[in-house]
Order: sequence, then C-alpha cells, then structure tokens
Amino acid sequence: WYHDNLTRHAAEALLLSNGKDGSYLLRKSNEREDLYSLSVRGKDSVKHFHVECTGTSFRFGFNEFSSLKELVMHFANQPLIGSETGTLIVLKHPYPRQVEEPSIYESVRVHTAMQTGRTESDLVPNAPSLGTKEGYLIKQGKIVKSWKTRWFTLHRNELKYFKDQTATEPIRALDLTECSAVQFDYSQERVNCFCLVFPLRTYYLCAKTGIEADEWIKILRWKLSQIRKQLEERNATLSS
Repeated sequence: WYHDNLTRHAAEALLLSNGKDGSYLLRKSNEREDLYSLSVRGKDSVKHFHVECTGTSFRFGFNEFSSLKELVMHFANQPLIGSETGTLIVLKHPYPRQVEEPSIYESVRVHTAMQTGRTESDLVPNAPSLGTKEGYLIKQGKIVKSWKTRWFTLHRNELKYFKDQTATEPIRALDLTECSAVQFDYSQERVNCFCLVFPLRTYYLCAKTGIEADEWIKILRWKLSQIRKQLEERNATLSS
C-alpha cells in the first residue's frame, strides 16, 4: 500500500472512487523530502497525515517506528486516528499499489475516424482532472436566507450539491468554468464560511471546521487555476 510518487489529488481521486471508509495508502509528501503522507478515506472526505523519516526511524503522531516493516505491522492492527478536526478514523483497508483488473474488455468490431485534422492538443481541455472532493457543507438559500446542510461532490469542473449523501439526483450542478473567484467570507454570522462568485449569484457555504473550509478553498482554487490555464493555452493556439 505504498504508492511512491502518487500526488495528493491523485490519492484523493483513487480513494474516493475505489476505496471505502477506512481505506488508506502511504505516499511521498509534496512538502519535504523527509516526509511521507498517510492518506485515509473517512466518511465524508480524504484526510492526509504526515509520517516523518528522521533517518533512523519513522514518526507518526506520538509513535516512533524503527523500520517501515514495523510501521506496516502497526497499521495492520487497525489503529485509530484522531485528527485536528475531531474526526476519528479507523485504518481498516490498506489500498494496494498493484490492483488486479478483471478481464471485462469488449472486443473491437468497428473503429472509424469521425473527424479528421484533430490533434492531441484538441483533447487536452476536455480531459478530466484528478482533483475530487466530497463532503457535507452548510449552504445559504438564494431567496430565503436560511442555512441547510447539503452533500457536495467535486468532479472534473462540476460542483454538485444534493439533499443528502443518499440522493441520486443533484439539486444543482455548478459549472466552475463560469466561476470567477473562491475566497473566505467574513460577512456572515457563521464561522468557517467561504463563497463562490458566479456572474448571476454568489454562493455562501460553511464547513464544520476552518481546516475543512481551507481544504475546499484550496482544491476549488486549484480547479480555477487549471481552467484558466487551459483557456489561455487554447487561446494561444487559436491566435497562432
């Protein structure tokens, strides 16, 4: 379950798409050479915890391990993690680096090119990004300014919200290509609030904790930066 150069966003995508509550994996941290990251899927989202390599041992919380083997044996015992947000997570399912794929491929009967003259660069703006996130947020109503808890999912360039986690149809899907800004908001009486600015409406959302709000803002801002980058590349290609 050690995934060498897996990024934070790829780890979140992997665990949210294929993992379950308690699935976890270990990867190199993006922050420092002496750090590893333990990525764990909780009920609502993926959490990340530092594992520090001192040169002679591995530190995780108050625990210290003399080798990676000892660290692996510890995690195999289903330990409990308490995060800064107060969330308790049991490590149940190590996510293996090598996953066997079932043989469910269809055989090709016909393959035709529908359009000619297209290149690889034409496909890039439509490629899905790996940054995904799910979780409960409290949302302010548009007309009646009451606050209601909704289940949010972020996939590709769409932010959808549902009545709850069991709902199959979203109440609304927001196209992030139309969003101009994501930022903390201090105009509301509630704490841990942030807003998404669209041409016709600003959406006000609140997280349970400041850390959760910060996670949402970071990944949404990353999404907007990717969208702008793709737009600039497309415009540069068209102008040339």
